[in-house]
Amino acid sequence: AVPLLQAAGKKNSFNLLGLTEAELEEQFVRGNGPGGQATNKTNNCVVLKHVPSGIVVKCHQTRSVEQNRKIAREILQEKVDLFYKGEDSDVFKEKKASEKKKQEKKRRAKENLERKKHLKEMLELDKK
Repeated sequence: AVPLLQAAGKKNSFNLLGLTEAELEEQFVRGNGPGGQATNKTNNCVVLKHVPSGIVVKCHQTRSVEQNRKIAREILQEKVDLFYKGEDSDVFKEKKASEKKKQEKKRRAKENLERKKHLKEMLELDKK
């Protein structure tokens, strides 16, 4: 059970819903967090809102406004796709697949640890 909007952030989705600039409201604000003067005196944080759905994305990953605008649009596009398509979205399917892969890897690591533990016990019994 993956919350839909948390699944956004995957980069390999190509079948996303398109966004038009008319649907977007863009603001430039001061970022937050560490960074001193670069953060406190420059408006390089991008706040992007998709008006029809009401989804808002805030991006302050780099010092460049242009890069933040691009990243914000990518994230917003994925979130809008998830909002409208739900579990049929490629982003949701990718997130679910990566979680499944992660769980499988965890399971295999646990099995290997159990095997090693069992082998160690067998070796201890042979010594006695």
